[in-house]
Amino acid sequence: MARHAAPRRPAPRTLVRAGLTLAAAGAALGAGGAATASAQPLPALPSSPLPGPAGNLDVPAAGQALTDALPYATGPLKNLQLDPLANTGVDPLANGVATQIADFKPVSTEAVTDPITKGGTLATLPVVGQATNALPI
Repeated sequence: MARHAAPRRPAPRTLVRAGLTLAAAGAALGAGGAATASAQPLPALPSSPLPGPAGNLDVPAAGQALTDALPYATGPLKNLQLDPLANTGVDPLANGVATQIADFKPVSTEAVTDPITKGGTLATLPVVGQATNALPI
């Protein structure tokens, strides 16, 4: 019988007990260290989250701030590459299917998937891109 096919002998009980004892001691030390650690108390919150009374909120200024911030939020979304595997050999969307029946014009799925598999963004898609042009950049 080959050496690798020989049956394994169980470990002596003393080694198993010693290993279990060390594991239990390590767990107890870890739990004890976590229990003794204390976090700093949080500072007291002010009675009102706004510096002034809520009735004095400048609504036009808040609306202007929102309008000014909108391009910074929508710009990256419009220019983000939709398919992270675009232009690679492992892109699962880059497999087009085409068919032609008799004398009719061939029909292919590449017309739909090419804008995405070539590294297109939301703004470069055929129909959706026109709708995203309404958003400020």
